[in-house]
Amino acid sequence: MAKVMRVHLMESTAGEPWGEAALLSFNGGEAHIHIGAAKGDALVAAQRAARRLDGMGITEVALSGEGWDIESRWAFWAGYFNPRISNKIDWATEDAGELKELAAREKAARWVREITNGTPDDISPRVLAESAAEMLQTLAPGAVNYRIVAGDDLLRDGFVGIHNVGRGSVREPVMLQLDYNPTDDADAAVDICLVGKGITFDSGGYSIKPSNNMATMKSDMGGAAMVTGGLALAIARGLEKRVKLYLCCAENLVSGHAFKLGDIIKYKNGVTVEVLNTDAEGRLVLADGLLAAGEDNPRCLLDAATLTGAAKMAVGRDFNSVFSFEDKMAQKVLNAAAQESERAWRLPLETFHLEQIPSNFADISNIGLEGTPGASTAAAFLAYFVPEEGRNWVHMDLSGSYQPSANDLWAAGAKGHGLRTIARFLLDN
Repeated sequence: MAKVMRVHLMESTAGEPWGEAALLSFNGGEAHIHIGAAKGDALVAAQRAARRLDGMGITEVALSGEGWDIESRWAFWAGYFNPRISNKIDWATEDAGELKELAAREKAARWVREITNGTPDDISPRVLAESAAEMLQTLAPGAVNYRIVAGDDLLRDGFVGIHNVGRGSVREPVMLQLDYNPTDDADAAVDICLVGKGITFDSGGYSIKPSNNMATMKSDMGGAAMVTGGLALAIARGLEKRVKLYLCCAENLVSGHAFKLGDIIKYKNGVTVEVLNTDAEGRLVLADGLLAAGEDNPRCLLDAATLTGAAKMAVGRDFNSVFSFEDKMAQKVLNAAAQESERAWRLPLETFHLEQIPSNFADISNIGLEGTPGASTAAAFLAYFVPEEGRNWVHMDLSGSYQPSANDLWAAGAKGHGLRTIARFLLDN
């Protein structure tokens, strides 16, 4: 049986023989995390130390002493998570409120990380949709109803983007339509809609990715996972608003049935799109979800997606990117991130970006002109499918949601970084 290591969070620096710059020191069965080595950032220190303890093969810890608060405990969990081993943490607090919140965060974050890390063979579009629905129903069985639209039924309902992207796979594309309604009124107004990109594997289609870029593309459903996890955490925190969730799920593969460059897709709002790159498929499926959400006439609308490499180039993997035509909408997400100790950064979206995705044969194309900002033109594409020219809408490009290899803060794989932002956005707006 593994021995539990007690872990203390200390404001002091380490003494001899460890040295003043040491993050960790040890005394028998105890480990000491020294905040001073992280220049006063207790959350960074806790998360970085957790990664090191995991790397030492320590699989069970108890967080001890008075230095811990709920945020440092959670930062430790974020770093201690191992996708191959179920490390165990004793939170070492008797505060019922803290324990309830930590349990809610862990349930949501663990689901996001594990489903995103799942193999593309195991996590098909339908499996993703069903797992999301079942997880949310366990949280609020009387308040959650859903339906899954699949295969050719997508065409019947006008969801041509998801159908076209997914038609190259033998595993049918699906849209999850989920209604969280905690009121007693079946006709209650929909307060907020969430839309997530759920590409369970992205080969790039005929615009095929090189192997090294394709290796992590099981994570291209990170947006669907993140909005689901955000809603789950908000429900656990007592969300009383009616929220509808749309997950746009497909595999983007190459076959004799796959969509091709030069195809034109006509959406139910009449907008026609020329496909100039089959690897810009995420925006094609999100368009269906945004159109469906717009029919609900929500007070505000948020979508999330692992949409562009351009966003990662701009902000790296420590931040998620935020886009909106409206300052107030962008600021709501930035405020939510700040309150939840997550990182988000606003990138530009202006009306002139709408003009930078022209087509010779359709209203727009699915990629921007050469030399235009890829993340901004991707967001502009989405705006064509949002009511009232993008009013009350915000888009998150999840630049920081996945780590292709481990670093000093995160294990390899999904991070869950963003779900707390979405939960706070739901609760506060």
